[in-house]
Amino acid sequence: MKIRFYPVIVALALAACSKQPGTESASPTQPAAAPAAQEQAAPAKPQTPEEAAKAEMTKKAVALTRDQIMQSRDPNSLSKLGEIYVEAGEPEHLAWTLERLTQLFPNSGNLRLQLAMTYAGQDKKTETYDTLLRLIKQGYYYDIGKDPRFEGAHGTKVWDYIVKTFEDNNKPFGEGKVAFDLPKGDNLFESIAWDPKRKQFLVGSVRNGGIYLADGKGGVKEFIKADAGNGLMAVFGLAVDAEHDRLYAISNGVAHFDHFDAAMVGKAGVYEFALASGKFLRKAMLPVDDGRHILSSITIDAKGKVYVADGVVQQIYRLDGGELKLIAGNPVLSGIRGLAVSGDGRTLYFADVALGLFGIDLAQDKPFALTYDEGQLALGGISGLYWFDGTLVAIQNDMSPKRVMRLRLGGDARSIVQVQPLDAAQPAFALPTTGAISGQDLYFIANSQKGLYSDLGVLTDASKLEPVHIFRSNLLYAWNQKAPAMPAPHKYTPEEIEKMRSEPPKGFNPPPGTPPKNDASPLPQPTKS
Repeated sequence: MKIRFYPVIVALALAACSKQPGTESASPTQPAAAPAAQEQAAPAKPQTPEEAAKAEMTKKAVALTRDQIMQSRDPNSLSKLGEIYVEAGEPEHLAWTLERLTQLFPNSGNLRLQLAMTYAGQDKKTETYDTLLRLIKQGYYYDIGKDPRFEGAHGTKVWDYIVKTFEDNNKPFGEGKVAFDLPKGDNLFESIAWDPKRKQFLVGSVRNGGIYLADGKGGVKEFIKADAGNGLMAVFGLAVDAEHDRLYAISNGVAHFDHFDAAMVGKAGVYEFALASGKFLRKAMLPVDDGRHILSSITIDAKGKVYVADGVVQQIYRLDGGELKLIAGNPVLSGIRGLAVSGDGRTLYFADVALGLFGIDLAQDKPFALTYDEGQLALGGISGLYWFDGTLVAIQNDMSPKRVMRLRLGGDARSIVQVQPLDAAQPAFALPTTGAISGQDLYFIANSQKGLYSDLGVLTDASKLEPVHIFRSNLLYAWNQKAPAMPAPHKYTPEEIEKMRSEPPKGFNPPPGTPPKNDASPLPQPTKS
């Protein structure tokens, strides 16, 4: 499914910092050679209407003040501004634009990283360090040690500290491990559920629309086949109601489905089966003429109420009387990826891939935002969300490093008061996606194969298919312990930072003839290549 704003913003940020040091066409101190005397300057080429309009737009964009940019609440407009500033070579305006975007999208680590790159390109060390230290504090990892785009920030003890602490954030954490594998093949297993009565897992295939039984030892067998009778298409999610003998699947008409045809475009629905036998009972479809739909998430409460999310139009539905009834929606959301119902059934929580976590008071169908310390915790990039004994468990696959987090809620059920990483940066985490809770463990797909398929559903390289690893994280890990804080850097004073700027980092050899350390003049910083 497509995300509304997030990729646009990331693409802008990447473009902003794509120029490597030394690629400028001419140095300010080395002007280009003058043309030969006999050569005459070529007449200026007249502008086309498109070029004139573009020049006028650039002129207006460059005339904007920082205050004007910071007042914008439109990510699309800000993204367009950023593109203009990149092309026009306006780093200061670009920095203002990225600053505003990080305010609107505080859970985007990639976006904040690009802001740090922009600062570094302007030789703004303090701003670069502050931005990177915030990322460290939130638990991020980025390999920036040899990135030439940060060359302007090199050569200080602060920089060495930042590189080292980023590396610490990327060390494997937790006691989880791969529990079993699903067989390698062109199946594109993207969903898993647990049947507590028969003690077995169920997995759904995007590729053939089938639902399979998994024995937890590597074996699978077909349970429900996509056919004309049930109309199953690509299976994106599963939910089990063992007490009422029900299995629910969300299914979408996408090109990855091997029997896809034009009539399936925009089709999406919830399919209901008998859990014990796999018998098809009924389905509830969204109206195709209402626009393109892709159901991205499904959850079920203790009483058997089913909730699903449409990740294209950003709407949430409740299955009621065999029909999907809208309970909430907001077009400014970027992509709903996870749903979880509280144990008392009063609150539905959902994750937006760029904006973080939200809740819905189900008695009033009224959404609200969760409160938490944004300086200590980043909640973007959540793919799976689950309820467990007063906590929310989140799988963050669009996070560096990828991780599983347990979030304890406050008494108001609207705030996060404690954070505990369960597993992070595990070698098996190629692309973790969705999971299912069995007892005190979360089982989830650790290496989704969807990256091997094009947007048109074509398997690009069958030789790269691997067995699908089902990872197990213990939800009670460190349950009675005070949750460790995310790695927090020392708060350097301006005086300490200035001192460290004037001292070479460990292992750095000053150039010949450099004044001694106690000389009045500071040590020259390494120059750009």
